[in-house]
Amino acid sequence: MKKPDKISIDGEAGLPATTHIGLVALTVANLEREQLFYQEVLGFHLIGKDERRAWLGVGEGEDQPVSLSQPLLLLIEKAGAARPPAWSTGLYHFAILVPSRPALARSLAQLVTRRYPLGGYADHLVSEALYLADPEGNGIEIYRDRPRETWRWSDGQVAMATDPIDLQAMFAEGRSELERHPWRGLPAGTTVGHVHLRVADLRQAERFYHQLLGFAITARVPGALFVSAGGYHHHLGLNIWESQGAPAPSEGSLGLRLFSIELPTQVALEQVAARLERGRWPFERHGEIIAVRDPWRHLVLLMPEGKRRLDQLKTWLH
Repeated sequence: MKKPDKISIDGEAGLPATTHIGLVALTVANLEREQLFYQEVLGFHLIGKDERRAWLGVGEGEDQPVSLSQPLLLLIEKAGAARPPAWSTGLYHFAILVPSRPALARSLAQLVTRRYPLGGYADHLVSEALYLADPEGNGIEIYRDRPRETWRWSDGQVAMATDPIDLQAMFAEGRSELERHPWRGLPAGTTVGHVHLRVADLRQAERFYHQLLGFAITARVPGALFVSAGGYHHHLGLNIWESQGAPAPSEGSLGLRLFSIELPTQVALEQVAARLERGRWPFERHGEIIAVRDPWRHLVLLMPEGKRRLDQLKTWLH
């Protein structure tokens, strides 16, 4: 069956096909340690830094000049911030999408070379993925997508699984790649592909992310819901595996500070605002950006494509 390119919500179109995740911001306890990990181990490039914050991105071409206007990751140090309780909502992982299988293999070889531990790995049919955590315990996925024409859809749901990967073969491929082309960090074309959240209630998650924001439901599995725009396998994962009924962490805790969703037009942004208003869901406007919190206080910034600039984000980076 055809994938859900668009949905209909209250008679209007859902999110445009080119909607995507923009950036992730983390509140951290030790900026130097976290920055070192994301640069030296994962391969992000430093765009800029001040006393409490670092913003990171990837190269744009063969000689890897760094994009100064489009950060993918923001690290904000907060002295004395509490670590969230084990039983709470929050970040499950954010996912770094690399452009190819060789790029994923290179990342694996880099992790092995740096002796950095993996937490897991899986073939999800639509993608191949590596899992790990940063030094402060924030979950990370590094993955590559299989070609969309190979994804299998049935009744609007995409087939996904958790099958094994031949990790030795992938490592051998990555090591061979690094011998030919020494590690220079994450390649051009790397993005934040999706964000996966621990939530307390799937019905509430469906109302907010599907009915109000406008994402299409692409998969349901026991204890989890996956949603996307444009027939992608998922831009957001929402699970209750270890957080059903759990409280949100206290304001200002370590971990996920915010993530952004980019839409192609101002018209699309206004359609989201209209759904939020009809649903009587509170939100704020800051210029061209809509700031809204989900039922567990995860801060979501919705903005037009190309507005992911630090001067546009300063309200939320203190």
